[in-house]
Amino acid sequence: MTEKDIIEKTKELLKDKIVAWEEKSSQRHYFTIKKTDIAFVAKHLFEKLRARFIIASGIDTPKGVEILYHFSFDREGGQVVTVKVLVPRQKCEIESIAPSIPGATWIEREIQELLGVKFLNHPDPRPLLTSEDWPEGVYPLRLDYRDAQFPEDVQKEK
Repeated sequence: MTEKDIIEKTKELLKDKIVAWEEKSSQRHYFTIKKTDIAFVAKHLFEKLRARFIIASGIDTPKGVEILYHFSFDREGGQVVTVKVLVPRQKCEIESIAPSIPGATWIEREIQELLGVKFLNHPDPRPLLTSEDWPEGVYPLRLDYRDAQFPEDVQKEK
């Protein structure tokens, strides 16, 4: 399959799930989906289209936490497709992709701890990076991190 074919096949397979599509270059493609579609879309990219899951990244924005799931089509010239999902802060949760893509387990745990996104049905939601005495509800990569209420001993370290 050619590089162009794999992108067309991706668009065709997921057409009703794609809200917006951006082509940054011939090798980089971004598409936005609703958060309710992430488990379906990730599983289809991974299992049906045989894309390799690279990593996920999270960004706190004024509208909510945006999660970007990066996939590569290594066999088709290394096309990289990024799936973008916005998770509103007021209900900061999304379905985990780790049950179908085990390689996502640790990065979802990191995003949960650092940005406060709860991954529903995650196989191992234990903290990964923060200490046992880390204050609940304080997320170091959130825009409001500096305004967070810390216990007195943590304030002294700032």
